[in-house]
Amino acid sequence: MHQGELPSRQIFQVKPTTDQRRQGSIHKGLPVGKEENIHGLNTYVVGNRATPRGIIVIYSDIFGLALPNNKLIADAYAKSGEWLVYLPDFFDGDPASLKFADAAIPVDASKQSTLAKYTGLLASAPSIVLWLMRHKEAPTNKVCMEFLAALRHATLGSQKIGIAGFCWGGRYAIRAALEDNMIEIKGETPARVVPLVDAAVALHPSNLVLPADVSPVVVPVSFGWGLEDENTKFETMAKVEGIHARAKEAGRTVPEVEHKVYKPGRHGFAVRGNPDDAQEKACLEDSVTQALNWFGRWL
Repeated sequence: MHQGELPSRQIFQVKPTTDQRRQGSIHKGLPVGKEENIHGLNTYVVGNRATPRGIIVIYSDIFGLALPNNKLIADAYAKSGEWLVYLPDFFDGDPASLKFADAAIPVDASKQSTLAKYTGLLASAPSIVLWLMRHKEAPTNKVCMEFLAALRHATLGSQKIGIAGFCWGGRYAIRAALEDNMIEIKGETPARVVPLVDAAVALHPSNLVLPADVSPVVVPVSFGWGLEDENTKFETMAKVEGIHARAKEAGRTVPEVEHKVYKPGRHGFAVRGNPDDAQEKACLEDSVTQALNWFGRWL
């Protein structure tokens, strides 16, 4: 299938394989990259700096660089030696509290009592409300798109760019693939307008506003949805599929879009899944495979 085609509904049930069990968890080990300033943002950098096949930008969940798992995902993307991976601090040193992460998305939910969950959420509520007030949609969107625009101008003609977004970052990863966020290349005659990225991956994207956040896409997008996601409802997948199907019926060219389903797929499955649970470990590892396969096709 070529770009410009919208496939029929594709749902892939994730199952752990023997090879995947041997790989170990992306939660293990220490991050191997370094933090440096890239286009005005403190950025965790890892991978092939000399001759990368392409650049992968990660827009993390709300816990940003403070959560080691986000850096370890970047390390996993870079492990093959093909990619240069950027994990920018889109929150400018102000990630959400990890105490909220432990209450809302515990790594091992079976060890959290109902009382502990709601006590933790109640205690974290004031800080998370204030954090959300500091990171409203408009300025958040501006920081992300300006970073990608600077990266596109700096690498034009030399590198393709992919973006992977998780939870909070999933929404902005999709937005980077939209027609509305294409940029004009300065100094060229005639003027040329290009997408910010060449491919996008969105895993359990939260806070989506439909249809605005998902259409019209101009580059291939891969989505990952959780069957038991309490935050990003599984029903959202069908809504997104419908939006893209109707766009094609109306005569629009729609790049390839795929949808993968994860079981159990509770919220945060690609970042905060339990590596000691076989199904959740498969979600963690297969979500890495999903992203790398997608970027391998399109970058």
